[in-house]
Amino acid sequence: MNSTAQTFGTEGNASDQSGTSIFDPVLCELAYIWFSPIGGIVLDPFAGGSVRGIVASKLGRKYVGHELRQEQVNANRTQASKICADDNHPPAWICGDSRNITDTCKDVQADMVFSCPPYADLEVYSTDPKDLSTLAYEEFRGAYFEIIKKTCALLKEDRFACFVVGEVRDKKGNYYNFVGDTIQAFNEAGLNYYNEAILITAVGSLPIRAGKQFSASRKLGKTHQNILVFVKGDGKKAAKACGDVQVDLGVLESESVTDS
Repeated sequence: MNSTAQTFGTEGNASDQSGTSIFDPVLCELAYIWFSPIGGIVLDPFAGGSVRGIVASKLGRKYVGHELRQEQVNANRTQASKICADDNHPPAWICGDSRNITDTCKDVQADMVFSCPPYADLEVYSTDPKDLSTLAYEEFRGAYFEIIKKTCALLKEDRFACFVVGEVRDKKGNYYNFVGDTIQAFNEAGLNYYNEAILITAVGSLPIRAGKQFSASRKLGKTHQNILVFVKGDGKKAAKACGDVQVDLGVLESESVTDS
């Protein structure tokens, strides 16, 4: 997928695409190959960028993204039109509040739920009061749980869901427990917590920024995101529905592997 990854510039807000890093396209590739069937429908309730849709299209998945901001939907469609015009399943984006996803996507029977939600109020995307990033955390949490429940209602039985999240601090510097709340939201939606992986993000200026604040606050710098995978129904049946995965055993043979 290197050729696909190279097609992306910076992403993020449609109004500010000059300094926001893109969602990792290699992570998209792995998530789709591991946890969704070829030709299956991927449903994304927080479709704030084009990468997940474009990579799904390139891998033969039918992507349906749901996004509140029309300007972001327009930006996604413009980028996808340049990259996916000849694909069998170009990505589709629906503009609207994801709290209404069971109405706007009522005919969708998803084979995978895959998203990266707003990290509470870490970055405010608009002034729209329906935008979750504008809400105080408890209100955000309620809307977040509602969206996850409604989105998972559109997921087929014996299928996987994957959310990429990271912890967020409140104004006093304490963590909200956003990762834990995400797990709880999926559990309350009827899914089981199935896998966790860690995505190591670019260090960049983190040592400098963390070093300046550590003495006064003892807050550690964070350079990773949590990849949380859930299953609706039976994990073995969900895996079978995704098809076989080719594993290069030569990679394992080249290293001494121990299980502690």
